[in-house]
Amino acid sequence: MTIISETTRFGRIEVPEEAVVDFPHGLVGFESRRFTLIARAEKAVFLWLQSLDEPALAVPVTNPWLFFPDFELIVGDDELERLGIDTDQLDVYVVVQASERLEDFRANLLAPIVIGGRRGWQVINESPTARLRAPLFGERAHQAA
Repeated sequence: MTIISETTRFGRIEVPEEAVVDFPHGLVGFESRRFTLIARAEKAVFLWLQSLDEPALAVPVTNPWLFFPDFELIVGDDELERLGIDTDQLDVYVVVQASERLEDFRANLLAPIVIGGRRGWQVINESPTARLRAPLFGERAHQAA
């Protein structure tokens, strides 16, 4: 079965049922619970977490290890159990705050999104190095400018 969604950013999209990610506890600040990941290119560094319930809601995300090789995700056992998360084969993404200037791009390392199978959760990262607004390009952006 395919879900058809009219989005404001991507127009009409057809999403196979197996590509729908259900967030049983939602995402902070959003009411939508059904999303899909959209890549504009096959090996895209940035993806879009597109809501299937709200056509205008699309959040840029990325794999944190692409920009932060030392990224550490620590989620307490109690939280994992409460949410019912199976830690085998989870994909991890961080929300990206884009800007006009590269040096102003930020990533939320404190509340990453984990996806396993067709379910997703936004979790609190208990790592002492997790920052809410970590510069995505850091020194590389300053050097390029």
